[in-house]
Amino acid sequence: MRVEEAIKEKFKCTKCSGTGCRIKEVAMTGTGLSKMFDIQHNHFLFVSCENCGYVEVYNPNILEGKTRGQLGTVLDILFG
Repeated sequence: MRVEEAIKEKFKCTKCSGTGCRIKEVAMTGTGLSKMFDIQHNHFLFVSCENCGYVEVYNPNILEGKTRGQLGTVLDILFG
């Protein structure tokens, strides 16, 4: 299961308890040479609640670095 699919399946907004979300992947530069040459090697997932618009930001490299069982545990901690 992809990280995005797992987040959508388990999403529950911490502000309004809504269960619908939209996910956008955003790439950003870092500092130093990557900023000067506009090398966007930092990727993040922005998860927006469809009910109230509250946004949470996740690092997919950390979530994907876990095994399938551990990923479920991380998502359970994040989304209750």
